[in-house]
Amino acid sequence: QVHLVESGGGLVQSGGSLRLSCTASGSMSAMNVMGWYRRAPGGDREFVAVMDNDGSTSYAEPVQGRFTVSRDNAKNTVTLQMNSLKPEDTAVYYCAVGNVASVVAAHYDYWGQGTQVTVSS
Repeated sequence: QVHLVESGGGLVQSGGSLRLSCTASGSMSAMNVMGWYRRAPGGDREFVAVMDNDGSTSYAEPVQGRFTVSRDNAKNTVTLQMNSLKPEDTAVYYCAVGNVASVVAAHYDYWGQGTQVTVSS
């Protein structure tokens, strides 16, 4: 079992920045993939970013160039630096752990409880 806890959400003005963190505990492995998803009000869960165990990253097109995912294997932590935030980035953000770097949510085995990000215009 893996337990994930996100932090760092909050309210920010358009154009501002936030940094989300997700710390994993339990049966984590450096081979695990850690990713970020979000769910906007009334919307479906959507892929945001993922870092593979070799350090390679992948981003959803709407956040490309604005968001950066990084990972500290020693601390079992993945972070999402979000810059140039827009009102449409408002969502609950979730971190997830799996064994395959994928944009498909069903490929992830463990999920955090989510952290709210609100961007005002």
